[in-house]
Amino acid sequence: MNKKKAKLIFKHNYFEIIEEGDYVLCAISNKEIPLKDLNYWNVELQEAYFSAKEANEKFKLLNK
Repeated sequence: MNKKKAKLIFKHNYFEIIEEGDYVLCAISNKEIPLKDLNYWNVELQEAYFSAKEANEKFKLLNK
């Protein structure tokens, strides 16, 4: 089964699918995130995060 990377626009409470796909990549860990499991992202940076751990890492980097 071939998986395809999706292209999204992240909004505050949802995301818009610009190009259909199965996953997006985490901006911190580069792990694949299935769209059905995508819960963490940054609207301003338009980045997805695999989990709260990666989202917190990015927050700490931005607030040094």
